[in-house]
Amino acid sequence: MPRTNPQTARVQVYLTDPKLATALNREARAGRMPLSQAAGRAISRGLQKSPQADPEDRLLQLERSLRDHMRSTARDMQIVQELLIEVARAFFLRLPDAVVDQDPTVQAAVDRRIERLLDATAARIVAGRTATDTVAGEPRSFDPPP
Repeated sequence: MPRTNPQTARVQVYLTDPKLATALNREARAGRMPLSQAAGRAISRGLQKSPQADPEDRLLQLERSLRDHMRSTARDMQIVQELLIEVARAFFLRLPDAVVDQDPTVQAAVDRRIERLLDATAARIVAGRTATDTVAGEPRSFDPPP
């Protein structure tokens, strides 16, 4: 009868997935350990539910996450665009046309205010801030001067 250490067990495993065998061999080479020890460590990590996945598996998972994120971001941007169009439509429906709207000076002033609004928004985005992050009482760059 063979003697076994109570803290070790002999297990024979047959790997049918070539990717798994390649990953296990790579781990054994990287850790400079026998294949059986690498397999034991991999099983241990799996049982602890904190496996360090094969780099190819991690890359595939990252690609899937990125694709899902891109889809949800595209959907969110479409929703924002639709909301913005509805707000503009409601605004223009209730705002009467005025003769002064045709004045080139007024149009230039409005264009400048819009440019300042866009510049301020871009600056906040780059700085990682929102409009509510500005100091209370501090005029924002898109507000008309006093």
